[in-house]
Order: sequence, then structure tokens, then C-alpha cells
Amino acid sequence: MWMIRTPIAWIWASPTTIPAMLYGTLSMLFGTKVRRVSHTLEFHGGPVSWFLSRTPVRARAMTLGHVIFGQDECALDECREHEWVHVRQYERWGLLFVPTYLLCSAVLKLRGRNAYFENPFEAEAFEHDRLCSLGEMDRKAPVISSEA
Repeated sequence: MWMIRTPIAWIWASPTTIPAMLYGTLSMLFGTKVRRVSHTLEFHGGPVSWFLSRTPVRARAMTLGHVIFGQDECALDECREHEWVHVRQYERWGLLFVPTYLLCSAVLKLRGRNAYFENPFEAEAFEHDRLCSLGEMDRKAPVISSEA
């Protein structure tokens, strides 16, 4: 079971969550939609879609802290479980997540490997997807709890 054990997880991820929330909120002036799903805010459409289409992998969805950006509602629905793995990674790594993710990708690229699919952070999320598709893991929203 996924648990957010303390408010520390939220605080630890906030250096990425806050700017993402600001971008998403400002994007709403230009057609972006927002919804709250479990412990995350999901933004889709408008400038968010434009931004995602310009990422190196033309991402359907992307997580920044407790904010998930998606091309559209369908992309968010299909990618949610994968993106929630990244939310948990932000809760573990905090401000170090982005530089560590990018460093892993750079090292992989320099070694002639796939900087996205072989990135350990993505590998963890894809393994979660695989286990869910085999029925070995439940596809459920993380449980928010204040228990240790």
C-alpha cells in the first residue's frame, strides 16, 4: 500500500510542486483545465499540452512534485499510475529528484543508451505498470495517511 506518512513528504516535494502549480494556474488563463485526483493536481490542455509536445519524448504526461501535467484527460487517465510512481519518487528525493533524473539521463546518453527508457526512475515506473498489467499489483490511488 502506498502511504504518505507525514507532511514532511509534501514539504520535501514542495520546491518542485509550487512552481508547477504556478505554471498550471497561469496556464488556466489560456485554456488549461485542472482537477484534483487523490493527492495530486492534474493540469491538461492549453499551454500545458504545448509544453509537453516539445519535450524530447513528446510526453503524454509529466510529473513535477504533486502536480501532473497531461496532454488531455485521456492521457492523464492512462498515465496516472505511472505518474503516481514519480510522485512517490519526488517524496523520497525532494529537490534532488530533477538533477538526479537529468544526470542519470545524461550518463545514459553519453554511454549510447536510451536516456528515457533506461533511466532508473522511469524503469521503476514502467515496472509498476508491468506488474499492474499482470495483476500482481493493484491499480489504486495512494492512500493519504498521517500514520507513521
